[in-house]
Amino acid sequence: MSEEEVILVDADDRPVGSAGKLAAHRENLRHRAISVLVFDREGRMLLQRRAEAKYHSPGLWSNACCTHPRHGEEPAEAAGRRLREEMGIALPLAFAGRFAYEAPVGEELWENEVVHVFTGIHEGAILPDPDEVGAFGWREVEALRADIATRGELYTPWFRLYAAAPWFSRPAS
Repeated sequence: MSEEEVILVDADDRPVGSAGKLAAHRENLRHRAISVLVFDREGRMLLQRRAEAKYHSPGLWSNACCTHPRHGEEPAEAAGRRLREEMGIALPLAFAGRFAYEAPVGEELWENEVVHVFTGIHEGAILPDPDEVGAFGWREVEALRADIATRGELYTPWFRLYAAAPWFSRPAS
């Protein structure tokens, strides 16, 4: 099986080519990504601890899921697909905004992404894929922000950056 490809983009999220996923992370190439933040009706956020087998940021806490859209796949489709694959849940998602960042993620790998962020509300069972998710739980947003401020090393680099964004504390409407 060939390596999964990511969509390379310019600073305005316009496609400029493609690259293998691992190559994009090794060479610090800007690419398109998605992130999903899931809340419950009380406003708590669903977190996942990335499985230890992940090739970067293993064992760190993060948002419900992230991925890269496939060629020909809209970001919203990718968000729904990955939420089902990683957390075993399906729900309506709302576009919350775009977020660009660059950060080292260990083992000489970089994230350099223009991220389409989606949010949604979920009530019910969560059935995570153990190959993707080591643990999960719900956290109050303000307690989560405080924990990120004092123990940031427990969280993925992108999630630490998300904590300052307006969509971090509420689903988009």
